[in-house]
Amino acid sequence: MAQNVAIREIESPQTDAERILKTQREACRAAPYPALAARLHNLAKLETLLSENADAICQAIAADFGHRNPTETKLVEIFGSLTAIRDARKNLKKWMKPQRRHTSIMFFTGKNEVIPQPKGVIGIATPWNYPLYLSIGPVINALAAGNRCMVKLAANSQNLCILMQQLCSTTFTDELVAYLPGVSGSEFSALPFDHIVYTGSAESGKNVMSAAAQNLCPVTLELGGKSPTVICDDFDLREAASRIMYGKFVNAGQTCVAPDYLFVPTHKLNQFVDYSAEIIKARYPDTDRDDYTSVIDQRSYERLQDTLRDATEKGAVAVNLSNNDCNDTLRKIPPHIVHNVNDSMRIMQEEIFGPLLIVMPYSNIDEVLDHINKRDTPLAFYLFTHDKALQEKLFYNTLSGGVTVNNCIFHVLQHSIPFGGVGASGMGHYHGYEGFLEMSKLRPKFTFPKVGKPDLFYPPYRKSHELLYRTLNRLKL
Repeated sequence: MAQNVAIREIESPQTDAERILKTQREACRAAPYPALAARLHNLAKLETLLSENADAICQAIAADFGHRNPTETKLVEIFGSLTAIRDARKNLKKWMKPQRRHTSIMFFTGKNEVIPQPKGVIGIATPWNYPLYLSIGPVINALAAGNRCMVKLAANSQNLCILMQQLCSTTFTDELVAYLPGVSGSEFSALPFDHIVYTGSAESGKNVMSAAAQNLCPVTLELGGKSPTVICDDFDLREAASRIMYGKFVNAGQTCVAPDYLFVPTHKLNQFVDYSAEIIKARYPDTDRDDYTSVIDQRSYERLQDTLRDATEKGAVAVNLSNNDCNDTLRKIPPHIVHNVNDSMRIMQEEIFGPLLIVMPYSNIDEVLDHINKRDTPLAFYLFTHDKALQEKLFYNTLSGGVTVNNCIFHVLQHSIPFGGVGASGMGHYHGYEGFLEMSKLRPKFTFPKVGKPDLFYPPYRKSHELLYRTLNRLKL
């Protein structure tokens, strides 16, 4: 059962954020290294918060979108968040353990360790497309690493942000976790955090990084991009279409790791389009109904329509895969495949972030690699083949944030591997152990041996020091 929550009285959003940051910093100073038991307790409370308030969370997200099916939210956001918490609770004792490191023979009775310590207050800025999952993931890593955290959701996610502010203020108090309704992105990223995790567009990521630089604050950026997909000739075409249709059109394509453009063997293009239409009509017989998500706002809806119009006016073929046309009232654009494209089209120049899938024919895998490698490094790359040699060729001759082989998007749900971008798609990682490390200061500690002779290095320098240098160098220590 959902708990009753009291709304915390808020001053101006920015003043409130500054006050909470001060409160959290004082809490960090009072307890700079929370014990394992305290961290596990906080993670358990977060798990309970999500479990007991799942329906309310789904309602808030649906209100922010205009419509999103609550089952989709539970499967892609709440379940993923709960399993991430459970993974952290299971592994945290091991993660916190000091790492022993090799000590050279010069100091052979000494001791080298690397100890992960909390950084302090983590600022987390999250977009609207998966507002719960993309905020809770960094919160989990921050709490596991012993930090405090402040969370800013997008302006399009204010129903969820207000709900999470209420729930967290009741469950944790502002000293530990605080969601901040109403704070602008520029104000938030200018706060002197100890680390910022930002998920969103590349342009906004540059602004966050610039603002953070004024405070010498490290950043983790998850930025997206145009994620390519390749179907090789050996893979069952209908099964590939089935998996790609889910990865692309879940959340109406509003996913940072959604397939953006697809390469299919030339002789299979028409068959792929036919299979895709068959699959979409079966999964979404009426895209105006509940199972299909709305585009988040009018601006995005018009942008996607303009992108589609620009492509068709320049010669592209757009295939509506559903039984429906666009619904202006519900802001729903049916799944489309767009082929016969060229680089002059806007759809080829910008991340689509909606229910339009580019499909391009190819006859040689090297032309696929050439196309991918001439463009910015994407957040994800998907390849469909059972041929191990071909898998290795596609993997080692490209670069992306992450890869799923023989499916789409599911690498993001694996807690034992990191999630992060590279180049234009971001920097740093979170999720699992790597997320714990990202939110920690890996503090080196050397304990000098009891029998050591440090005075061998002390001045005034004599011939014996030169002899020591030559001897040590000759031994190649």
